[in-house]
Formats: sequence, C-alpha cells, structure tokens
Amino acid sequence: MGGDLLRRKILTRPVIRGYSLALILMAAVQLGAETPEFEVPSRSQRQVRSAKPERFIRQTHGGQSSEKLPSSIPGLDNPLTQRYIQQYSASGGLAWLRAVMDRGGPYMGFILREVRERNLPPELAYLPVIESGFLATAISRSGAAGLWQFMRNSIGGYGMGITDYADERMDFWKSTQGALKKLEDNYKQLGDWPLALAAYNAGMGGVNRLIQQTGVRDYWTLAERRLLKTETIHYVPKLLAVSYILSNPRQFGFSPPWPEDPQWTRVSLDRSIDLELLAEYAGIDRDMLKKGNPELRYTITPPVKGYQLKVPQADAPAVLAALEREDLSLIRYYFHTIGYGDTISALAQHYRLSVDQILAANPGTEARFLQIGRKLRIPAITNAGPYQRQPAGESGNLVFEGTHLVKRGETLWSIALAYEVDPQVLADVNNMGLNDVLREGRILKTPILK
Repeated sequence: MGGDLLRRKILTRPVIRGYSLALILMAAVQLGAETPEFEVPSRSQRQVRSAKPERFIRQTHGGQSSEKLPSSIPGLDNPLTQRYIQQYSASGGLAWLRAVMDRGGPYMGFILREVRERNLPPELAYLPVIESGFLATAISRSGAAGLWQFMRNSIGGYGMGITDYADERMDFWKSTQGALKKLEDNYKQLGDWPLALAAYNAGMGGVNRLIQQTGVRDYWTLAERRLLKTETIHYVPKLLAVSYILSNPRQFGFSPPWPEDPQWTRVSLDRSIDLELLAEYAGIDRDMLKKGNPELRYTITPPVKGYQLKVPQADAPAVLAALEREDLSLIRYYFHTIGYGDTISALAQHYRLSVDQILAANPGTEARFLQIGRKLRIPAITNAGPYQRQPAGESGNLVFEGTHLVKRGETLWSIALAYEVDPQVLADVNNMGLNDVLREGRILKTPILK
C-alpha cells in the first residue's frame, strides 16, 4: 500500500496545487526515482487563478484508468486572498508557516490521503493551519479543541467521544475523518465550498439563516457586503492563501521542514497500557508514540477493550510483540490499603483521578461501602506520592470547632450521622474508640453545622 501510494504522489507538472512539494520530493527519493525538475512559474497570481487548474491523476495498479480530483476552491484572485498571500509570504509569515508545518509533519501525510480518497478539494488539507496552527492539543478560548477545533457539542455523529481518559477531539485520526465528513455534509447542504467552509467556522444554522434573510447563496457576495461576521469573512481567504503558498513553495523561496510521513496504523488493545512503558519495552520512540495519541489525558489508554492505539507502521511489529508478552506489565499502579476515614473521593482527589476511574480499576468495589484493610489498585497517572489521611481535628475541609452535649441513648455513630462526618474521624478527634460507650452529659468536639 505504501509504495503504490507514494508512486501516486510523484507528479510531473511544474505547478502543484493542493499537495506538498516536500512530500512529493520525499516520495521520489524513497522510491529511488530521479527528483523532478520544478520551475518557478512566471505567470501572475491572477493568471494562475484564471488558467485551467492543475489535475491530479490516480492510476490503478495496471495503469488502465485514472480519476480526476476536483479543481481548486474559487477565490484565489479575491483582493483579501491576495493580501493574505502577501502577508504569509513575507519573511515573518514564512517563518510562522515553517514552524506550523513542522508541528504538522506527523499528521500531514495522513490528512492528504484522507482528502484525496474522498475526492475533496486539496485546499481542505491545510485547514488545520488556520484552525489550530497544527497543534493537536490546541484548546481555544471558546473551548474548541484539536487540529480541527471541534466544540464539545459539535462532535455528535462524527465518531468522537470525551471520557475521563481521552478527549477524541484531539485524536488526529478520528478528528480528521470527522472534520472532512462535516465539510462534506456542509457542501451537500449548501452546494458551494466557500459557503461550506463558512458554515464550518460560523455554524450551519447561522449561514442558513443569512441565506434565507438575504436570498444570497454566494460566500464572496456575502463577504463583500459584510453580512458575515469578521472572522468568517477572513476565514476562506486565509485558507486559500496558505494552501497556495504551501502547494507552491518554490515560488516563494520556501522549503517546508516536514519530516518523513510515518504512515500511521492502528492497533486494537485488549487492556489499558502506559505509553511510556510500551515504548520502553518495544524499543520505539516515546515522543512519536505520544504524538500519535494526543487525545490521551495522561499516558494511559482507557480501561476498555478495543481502544485503537495509533503507531507508525514501521513500529507496529515491535508494538504487537510487546503486547503479546504475558510477562510484561504495561501499566503502573499505586496500591492503597483502606483505613478508617478513607473515602474514594478523597483518594481520587489526591491521585488526580475521578471516582469512576478508581472504581473501574477495582471491579466490585462500592464507593459507599469500603472494607477496612482491603487493597485498592490505583492507576499511577501522576507522581502523586502516598496518600496521607487527614489529621485528627479535620475531615476534608471540616474544622471541629463546635460542641455537642451527649444525650441518653446517643452513640458516636448516630452523632456522626447527624453532623455528616465519618464516625472514625469523630472518635479520633475526641480521643475515643469507635465502639466506646458514650456517657450522658459528655461534651464532644464536632463540626459547626451551617
């Protein structure tokens, strides 16, 4: 698959629209082919836009048939697009693009293939440059996350989920497929790629309402009349400018520093594993493994069967070999012996976990009924250190500055229930045993009820 895919990347036309010159040159070197000569176009940018677009040819293994990819998204000759081309192609803009594409290196090959397999406009592959600066863990001020900047309420139907262990908006594989599906859906509803992009930025509801109010179904007309919000007016021109520069880097004296495409594959897990331990035992690059799985909140995969771990194809055999070894423990745990006054919520707070995460690691445990002396297994996602119980006189945020006069028939258990405090903590504060007999008239230290 890899060889055929790389061969399809080798093009012979001087102007490359939508696909990276760096990836094409890399493909030629990997296949042992001669590096193609690319000439700097002498035509003006307006002439480039008005000329017949470059085509990308897909060949079958037998070379008997081909399929044309779609032409570019219109708008390259728009004055705002031209202004952004000038800005991004200045020295500062090119330095920024170089840094962004360095971050995007591990993901760009995958995105290009997904765009091409869906027969989508090649410019869409560069949308993460505008959305997130190709930072897989980016979170905006409004809460959008990942390469493609999905909001929490916009992932329904696009194959992503959010749990205590992972935020799949940051999963480059799932979010790329989800974003391209969303863009396809937008296009099917609006029939226009600039409008589909506007809806991706501003929301389908807002764009539809604007069309209904104005009767205008053209992005550029809506932008010229300033009927779209400012961010959306600049959104499509930015994308077209960035994609044009990155598709024609020689024209701007620019060499994107993209590393070799890792050709990601997915390995299904039947247990939770720690990425650092897996990298150590498999002898693979730990940082690359983390870059492949940026959705993980920690270095630990979710405790569910079927989680898809993303690894470079070259590392897959070593990863599978490590996973198949029954003598390897691929996750670290703390072990805590339950004592008087311990609660799951206090342990969770100390170890920076949720209550559900601790319970998931200890099947059969109920948070309300902890057995003194039982050992709990706690995933070591941080260097939290041993848990220290609350000192006598305090229970969480409770301070025992109140008093209670013991009445006939009362016990430490009944008083603890009335003051919503752990019975053992109440006994410790008052220098008593949990089962000591209380005498009528004794004064106990208690929290102050509000």
